[in-house]
Amino acid sequence: MNLNEYQELALRTAGNHGDFDRTLMYTALGLNGEAGEVAELIKKAFFHGHDLDRDKLMKELGDVLWYLAVMAHALDMSLEEVGQHNIDKLARRYPEGFSSQRSRNRSEE
Repeated sequence: MNLNEYQELALRTAGNHGDFDRTLMYTALGLNGEAGEVAELIKKAFFHGHDLDRDKLMKELGDVLWYLAVMAHALDMSLEEVGQHNIDKLARRYPEGFSSQRSRNRSEE
Protein backbone atom coordinates (compact mmCIF):
# COMPACT_ATOMS: atom_id res chain seq x y z
CA MET A 1 0.00 0.00 0.00
CA ASN A 2 1.29 3.47 -0.79
CA LEU A 3 0.58 6.63 1.19
CA ASN A 4 -2.26 7.80 -1.04
CA GLU A 5 -3.97 4.42 -0.85
CA TYR A 6 -3.68 4.57 2.93
CA GLN A 7 -5.16 8.07 2.96
CA GLU A 8 -8.12 6.97 0.84
CA LEU A 9 -8.80 4.03 3.15
CA ALA A 10 -8.39 6.17 6.28
CA LEU A 11 -10.97 8.62 4.98
CA ARG A 12 -13.58 5.85 5.01
CA THR A 13 -13.61 6.12 8.82
CA ALA A 14 -13.12 9.88 9.12
CA GLY A 15 -16.76 10.83 9.59
CA ASN A 16 -18.08 14.33 9.14
CA HIS A 17 -17.04 16.97 11.66
CA GLY A 18 -18.88 19.80 10.03
CA ASP A 19 -17.07 22.56 8.26
CA PHE A 20 -13.41 23.04 7.39
CA ASP A 21 -12.55 24.83 10.64
CA ARG A 22 -14.05 22.09 12.82
CA THR A 23 -12.32 19.37 10.82
CA LEU A 24 -9.00 21.15 11.12
CA MET A 25 -9.44 21.63 14.87
CA TYR A 26 -10.54 18.01 15.34
CA THR A 27 -7.57 16.61 13.44
CA ALA A 28 -5.01 18.98 15.01
CA LEU A 29 -6.18 18.07 18.50
CA GLY A 30 -6.31 14.38 17.66
CA LEU A 31 -2.85 14.44 16.11
CA ASN A 32 -1.46 16.13 19.20
CA GLY A 33 -3.21 13.71 21.53
CA GLU A 34 -1.94 10.63 19.71
CA ALA A 35 1.61 12.04 19.50
CA GLY A 36 1.36 12.55 23.26
CA GLU A 37 0.47 8.89 23.69
CA VAL A 38 3.59 7.93 21.72
CA ALA A 39 5.67 10.20 23.96
CA GLU A 40 4.09 8.69 27.08
CA LEU A 41 5.08 5.16 26.01
CA ILE A 42 8.65 6.31 25.39
CA LYS A 43 8.73 8.14 28.75
CA LYS A 44 7.55 5.05 30.60
CA ALA A 45 10.18 2.90 28.89
CA PHE A 46 13.09 5.24 29.56
CA PHE A 47 12.16 6.75 32.92
CA HIS A 48 9.75 4.34 34.62
CA GLY A 49 11.44 1.05 33.80
CA HIS A 50 8.68 -0.32 31.55
CA ASP A 51 9.47 -2.48 28.56
CA LEU A 52 9.33 -0.64 25.25
CA ASP A 53 6.01 -1.93 23.95
CA ARG A 54 6.43 -1.97 20.17
CA ASP A 55 2.88 -3.24 19.60
CA LYS A 56 1.38 -0.29 21.48
CA LEU A 57 3.77 2.08 19.71
CA MET A 58 2.67 0.74 16.34
CA LYS A 59 -0.97 1.29 17.32
CA GLU A 60 -0.33 4.86 18.43
CA LEU A 61 1.85 5.66 15.41
CA GLY A 62 -0.99 4.36 13.25
CA ASP A 63 -3.36 6.74 15.02
CA VAL A 64 -0.93 9.61 14.35
CA LEU A 65 -0.86 8.64 10.68
CA TRP A 66 -4.68 8.48 10.54
CA TYR A 67 -5.07 12.03 11.89
CA LEU A 68 -2.33 13.25 9.55
CA ALA A 69 -4.09 11.65 6.58
CA VAL A 70 -7.44 13.21 7.45
CA MET A 71 -5.92 16.64 8.12
CA ALA A 72 -3.98 16.59 4.86
CA HIS A 73 -7.18 15.70 3.00
CA ALA A 74 -9.04 18.59 4.64
CA LEU A 75 -6.23 20.85 3.41
CA ASP A 76 -6.57 19.35 -0.10
CA MET A 77 -3.17 17.63 0.15
CA SER A 78 -2.29 14.03 -0.49
CA LEU A 79 0.00 12.20 1.91
CA GLU A 80 2.30 11.57 -1.03
CA GLU A 81 2.56 15.33 -1.65
CA VAL A 82 3.23 16.01 2.04
CA GLY A 83 5.90 13.33 2.14
CA GLN A 84 7.57 14.48 -1.09
CA HIS A 85 7.56 18.11 0.08
CA ASN A 86 9.29 17.06 3.30
CA ILE A 87 11.92 14.96 1.50
CA ASP A 88 12.61 17.84 -0.93
CA LYS A 89 13.03 20.25 1.99
CA LEU A 90 15.44 17.90 3.74
CA ALA A 91 17.43 17.36 0.53
CA ARG A 92 17.85 21.13 0.18
CA ARG A 93 18.76 21.49 3.85
CA TYR A 94 21.17 18.54 3.94
CA PRO A 95 22.28 17.85 0.34
CA GLU A 96 25.11 15.62 1.56
CA GLY A 97 22.98 13.95 4.25
CA PHE A 98 22.47 14.80 7.91
CA SER A 99 25.29 15.26 10.37
CA SER A 100 25.48 17.16 13.65
CA GLN A 101 28.04 19.53 12.17
CA ARG A 102 25.90 20.24 9.11
CA SER A 103 22.92 20.83 11.39
CA ARG A 104 24.79 23.44 13.42
CA ASN A 105 26.15 25.19 10.33
CA ARG A 106 23.24 25.07 7.91
CA SER A 107 21.66 28.17 6.44
CA GLU A 108 17.95 28.63 7.06
CA GLU A 109 15.59 28.46 4.10
